[in-house]
Formats: sequence, C-alpha cells, structure tokens
Amino acid sequence: MSRFLHRLGSVCAAHPWRTLTLWIGFLAVALGLAGAFGGDTRSSYDVPGTSSQAGTDLLRERFAAVSGTEARVVLHDTSGVRLDRGLVEEVRQRVGEVTDVGAVGEPRMSADGDTALIEVRYLKPVTDLGPSAVDDLLAATSAAGATGIQVELAGQVPEQETASGSVAEAVGLVAALVILVIAFGSVIAAGLPILAALVGLGVGGSGVILLAAVAEVSSTAPTAAAMIGLGVGIDYALLLVTRHVEGLREGLSPVEAAARATATAGRSILVAGATVLVSLSGLLFAGLSSFYSYGYTTAIIVATVMLTAVTLVPALSAAAGNRLFGRRQRREIAARQSAGELTPAGNAGVQRPTLTARWAQRVGRRPVPWAMGALVFMLLLGAPALAMRTWPQDAGSQPASETVRRAYDLIAQEFGPGAYAPMLIAVDLRKVPADNLPALVESVRELPDVARVAQPVLSPDGSAAAISVQAAFAPSDERSDDLVDELRGRVLPDGAEVTGVTAVFVDIADLLGERLWLVVAVVVGLSLLLLIIVFRSILVPLKAAFVNLLSVAAAYGVLTVVFQWGWGSGLLGLDRPVPVSSWVPVLLFTALFGLSMDYEVFLLSRIREYWLADGDAGASVVRGLAATGRVITSAALIMVVVFAGFAADTDIVVKMLGLGMATAVAVDATVIRMILVPASMAMFGKANWWLPAWLDRILPDIDLEGSEPATQTPSAAGPVTGALAAEAPPADGPATEALAGPQPVTVAGKSPWTMG
Repeated sequence: MSRFLHRLGSVCAAHPWRTLTLWIGFLAVALGLAGAFGGDTRSSYDVPGTSSQAGTDLLRERFAAVSGTEARVVLHDTSGVRLDRGLVEEVRQRVGEVTDVGAVGEPRMSADGDTALIEVRYLKPVTDLGPSAVDDLLAATSAAGATGIQVELAGQVPEQETASGSVAEAVGLVAALVILVIAFGSVIAAGLPILAALVGLGVGGSGVILLAAVAEVSSTAPTAAAMIGLGVGIDYALLLVTRHVEGLREGLSPVEAAARATATAGRSILVAGATVLVSLSGLLFAGLSSFYSYGYTTAIIVATVMLTAVTLVPALSAAAGNRLFGRRQRREIAARQSAGELTPAGNAGVQRPTLTARWAQRVGRRPVPWAMGALVFMLLLGAPALAMRTWPQDAGSQPASETVRRAYDLIAQEFGPGAYAPMLIAVDLRKVPADNLPALVESVRELPDVARVAQPVLSPDGSAAAISVQAAFAPSDERSDDLVDELRGRVLPDGAEVTGVTAVFVDIADLLGERLWLVVAVVVGLSLLLLIIVFRSILVPLKAAFVNLLSVAAAYGVLTVVFQWGWGSGLLGLDRPVPVSSWVPVLLFTALFGLSMDYEVFLLSRIREYWLADGDAGASVVRGLAATGRVITSAALIMVVVFAGFAADTDIVVKMLGLGMATAVAVDATVIRMILVPASMAMFGKANWWLPAWLDRILPDIDLEGSEPATQTPSAAGPVTGALAAEAPPADGPATEALAGPQPVTVAGKSPWTMG
C-alpha cells in the first residue's frame, strides 16, 4: 500500500496542473449531471413493522382520501376580530382543488372566532409529492392573505420543506481558514486543504443529488453529510500538507515530499476513512429506511474527500512549492540551504522538546492518577445522558421564523396543545362492526388524557373508518407514550390501530431506542476488527474503542443538558427546552465513532512508526504525540468550529448533531488525546503492541507500510524520561540513532513483538 501511495503521490505531484484540470473537469461534469438529472430530497414517515404503520396501511388500502400526507391551514385575525365565514369557506374550497388533495375537513373555529383550522389530507405520502406542494397551498390561501389575515401552514408538507441554509457552512469555512493561516503562517498553505475539501464536497454532493433521483434521500441527510464531509475533508488534507511541509523542511524536493507524504499520511487517511465508512454501515441496522440515506450520502462524500486528499492535495502541494511557508520561513530555509545545513537525506538536528512532548512525559511519570482523573471527568460529563429522553423533532422545536412553528403556537393557543398533531384511529369495519363505533368513541372520550374525539368518518365503501383523537397535551409530552400504550392495550379492539404523526413518533422513538444497542455492537465490533488487522494489536484497538465510547457519552450528556434541561439553549436560538431528537443518538454515534477514530488512527499510526523503528514503547508515545500534536490540535479545532457553525442551523436535528460532534471532538482532542492516551499507554508499555501469535497468523495481512524501507522523520520530542521511558535503551542504542537520522525498517504489516 505504501509503495502504491508513493507512486500515486509522485505522479500527481509531477503533473500538478493535469491533476487539477482533471478534478475541475470531474467537478464540472458532476455539477452538470446533478443539475440535469438530480432529484429532490424527501423524508419518509413510514415505520415498517409497527402498529402505527399497520393503521396507515389499512387506510391506504381502504380509505385513500385520509391515508396520505396531512397538512393544516391556520387562518388568524391578528386584531382579534371574528373571521368571515364566507372567506374561510372560500379558502377551504380552493384548498380542495389543489393537486393530490384527497379530502379537506370542515373548518374548526376557535372559541373567540378569530382563528380557523382547516385539516388537509393528501392522496399520496409526503415522499411522492412534488416540490411545489407548499407553493400550491399558499396560492390557494392567497385570498385570505390579501385581506390581511395571517396565514400559517402546519403538518408534514410544510415541515418537509423547512430548509437548512448555507450560513453554517460559510461560518465554518471562514473559521477554518483563520485557524489554518495561524497554524501555517501562509495563506496558500491554509487555503489548500479548504480548496481540496470543497472540490471533494462538490463532487460528492453532486453524487448525492443524483442519488436522490433514484432513491429516497432524507431532507436533512445532505446537510449532515456535508457537515461531516467538510470536517474530515479539511482534516485529511491538513494531515497530508503537514507531512509534506515536514519533507520540505528536511530538504526534499516538492515532488518527493509530496510522494512521501502520500505514502505515510495517505495510509492514515485511508485507514481513518475506512473506519468512518465502517461506522456509517451501522445505520443499515437502525431499522428505518431514512437512516439508510444518511449512511449512503455521508459515505459518498467521505469517499470523495478521501480521494481528493491522496491525489489533489499532493498536486497542489507540489505546485505551491516553498510558498507553503510564510515569508520568514522561506528566507530561513533558503539561508540554511545555501549554508549546506539542509540536505535531502538529513535533518536539522534534534529540536527542543515540544509542549506536547513535555506534557506526555509529565503524564507518563504518574499515569494512574492522571488516567483516573480524566476517566472521572468524562463519566461526569456523560452522566446526564442517563436521563436523556428522545422524541422525533416536531414543529414546536423549530425557530419562530418558520411558518410551522408559528402555526404550532397558534393551534396550541386557540385549540389546545394536542391539536397540532391529533392521533388517528384506523378501524377495519370487516373486523369491528360499525354498530360498535359509538361505544368505541365514548370509551376513548372517557380517557383523562383525551381532550377531544371527532365523530367517525367512513370510507366510501364502508369497509373502514377513521376517528380523530386530540390529546390534552403537546405531542412531544412524555405522556404521549402512555396514552398511545393505553389506547392499544386497553381501549381499542382487534382491528383498530392508532396511527397519525404522534403515534408514528412514539413508535419511532421506541424502535430507535431498541436498535441503538444493535448499531453500537455492530459498529464497535467491525471497527475493532479493522484496527486489530491494521495495528496488529489487541490493547490498542480496545483502548481506542473505549475512549471513543466515552467521547460519544460526553456528547449525549451535553445534548441532554443543553436541549432537554435548557441550560444555555437560548444561545442556540431555542426559546424552550426540547427532548433530544430520536434521530440524533444513532446518527451521532455512527458519525462520532468514525470521526473520533480519525484522531486515534493519526496518532497511533505515528506512534507505531516509532515503535517499529526502535521498539521503545515509552519513547514512541512521547515522540508520536510530539509529532502529531500541532496537526491534530489544528484539525480538531477546525472540526469544532465547523461543527459549532452547524449548531446555528435552523433545523433542530442539524443543530443537535453540530453541537454533539463539536463537544465530542473537543474532549477527544484534549482530555482523551492529551491525558488518557499517554497515561494508558504508559501503564501498559510493550503490552500495547501484544498480539497472540496464532491470531497474527490467521489475520489477513494488509501491507500498509509496504515492503520498501520506511524513512523515519526526526523527533521533536527531546529526551524521554519517567515511566514512559522506563524501557528505553541506552543513549547509544536505537532511540539515539532514530533521533539522529532515518532508519531503514522492513515491517511487511506484521507485529514485531508477538507472543503465543
């Protein structure tokens, strides 16, 4: 693999303008195809195998007029004057003429008469409606709007059209550029990772739009995929540029520096990207088709930015040459080259110990108290997650700038909190005699948590009936679960099912709560297997999985505190506490487990390089942390600001994902990388790299390092002391040689230290 990546990087670097032209061509073609043949995103509310879906299927088969997507039109006179019934009836008739509308209910007037609620039922599910559905409703209500009446839309149709803006992406990109300029001291070096990430994001995003033409893609999936793709794309490019700059400092030519960077950093990128893709595969076990689209879209974009990282970045880096350095650095390098202090084969000597190296040595001297302190902190941060309640996002959690939120508030104020999303009882009259319907309505009305029950509406052939039920509380209230369970378990006879948005949301919350543990098991198991194969170790992958689970738990805890408890939620544009969206825990886990593994892979790959070079378990940790400290810190900071930018998005799911991922990356790059990793590896020493001989023999051999000599980079760690250096060789041993210059090492993908 290393030899292949070296050749790939060399070819791209030797022909930078051809490579750039090819990628621009790919981007132009992809954008053109997406514009010509791309589809629209849409969310599905189908939950196969649940009671609510059984009720929906019954209505679709027997009562099509009320089985499809629901929407509601709210008319409100802001002056408090009673609405003109003639105008309300005119709006009702025009709404009934809208394409694909199957039924329009009688207008329901508020007690003071200044508000009217008109329920609309479509013949099709929301996924099959065209993009003009909302515009058609607005056109039908224009007569009321023209008279000064406030018109708001509610239900699945307008909720489907609630779009996320591009402000979050712009904020993240600007912040990333500032961080990179500070880190590199060069605008060119700072802009290169962002340019490469944007090209990959453009090509991958076009692929997502094309996928939407032939498959269902959730409306928020592209935004979530762009958030992850932008973060990892910049990170991957940053890692490769950093290794390229190291090569230039050693006196390598731009082409050779790019080739070696691709051969070394490229390996980490491929492993890290593969881990992200493995994590995303866990969404296939979530049990909902909408989650599949999150996995597909994110996988497409991650794979594309991986490809741009190992091809476009070497080309751009070679074309930039020494302009990747700031002016002062370029002058210093030129002076050293003219003085003969910098040669292609050598290095500039041992530098002073970096802050990261000194910190690692401090932690290594007393690893147990440091590890216990960090562990307690992470557990405390994740503890609120034990009280987390999940519920699919609804209009009540949207910002007041959205029509669905304004409609939600008006309906709750004028008709009661449960009127926004009434439940619907679907009755199979072939199993339940029609004469029993009055008694059924009365038994439902007697429930203390029911505010209103409408009279049954029969299907044209008399084989089915629909009964609308309004709860006494908001759909997101935790009592909704109990009411649905009571209806199903005690009130409804065989042949009657509770459906409607509230019942569907109850089933979604229950299903995802159950499936989360299956997703966790699959993702952790596959990731462990991949890392064991790559790193030829048992403890290192187990530790990586454990600390990643800690970072996910921390993200869950912060989401619970901010959104469910309302601590600081006003800073995110929320005016009330809301449950954590049911979509978020599964999505967050699969995304975070892969992203957190990125930093583990970047760090462990460099530690393993030093371990394979000299067999010094303690020194390799210090040197690995020192070598990766700056790049991982910069990459993590970029991820945090990019994800934090998405926390300002209007969509509640994107907002939660952004805050959760920003939290997890922040603790991963500080508490975990700076404390738990050096402390745990100091405690285990050489056992970190132990692999049973029998397992080493049967595992597939992924030859990441290749069979040609691997050149080690000079250390910036300085002398190694304390517990981490307990097993270090004498001063004139391999460690000193590794510090003094490159050492040829043939590794062939095997562990240098196995035990039977």
